[in-house]
Amino acid sequence: MQQEIDTLTASEPEHIAISKSTGIKIDWRDGHHSDYSLAYLRDECPCATCTGAHGTEPQRSNYANPGPFPMFKPALRMDSVEAVGSYAVRIYWNDGHSSGIYSFDHLRKICPCRECAAKYRSEPGTK
Repeated sequence: MQQEIDTLTASEPEHIAISKSTGIKIDWRDGHHSDYSLAYLRDECPCATCTGAHGTEPQRSNYANPGPFPMFKPALRMDSVEAVGSYAVRIYWNDGHSSGIYSFDHLRKICPCRECAAKYRSEPGTK
């Protein structure tokens, strides 16, 4: 029971700072701080298309690691961000994508810091 309460507290934001040109910073109720770049957030979109949730091939973006010969793309930015209830945010990207709902639980699990990577993933940036 205590572990469930700790898990719930860990994924509750205390403060969220949004910059459409740089990313999102979250201070969590358990004292942890997360800093998400635009590219990282876009690449970690949790929507069904990006994750292949309906048995289709995942259509992940690759803004964080474009490779040696990237095609020209306009600079990534958030056009807008809206709250989804009290549990998530939806980001409207300038590349036209907006179907991902980033729950606070998802955001905590994809936190790019080493501590969270060790706790939630085998290495940073993977699930």
